[in-house]
Amino acid sequence: MTEALTLGNQTIHGRTRTVMEAASDLDITLIASASLLQGQVARGLPSFVADALGLNNDAERSLQFARSSPGITTALVGMSRVEPVKANSRLVNIPPATVEEFSKLFSGRDGT
Repeated sequence: MTEALTLGNQTIHGRTRTVMEAASDLDITLIASASLLQGQVARGLPSFVADALGLNNDAERSLQFARSSPGITTALVGMSRVEPVKANSRLVNIPPATVEEFSKLFSGRDGT
């Protein structure tokens, strides 16, 4: 869900800001909750997401998106079985996406 990053629906000091911009302006730390949307975004993502973020599967890409979003300090995800915990823990050894990689998700597929 990209609205917190893209939808200007907050007014701070007379300026329209996104939730993430407003939080930054107010020195509020953001935590992403339900980063996989109860598994809804763990499969079937468009191919341009894989092109921008790489990784092995849509679950990893979804978590990478959440943890790489500017201003997010923590991306929470619930897991009820050992297998997803092991699989999702692989991201601990991978740095968040760079600004360039992340920006490809919001621009032309070639990053422009």
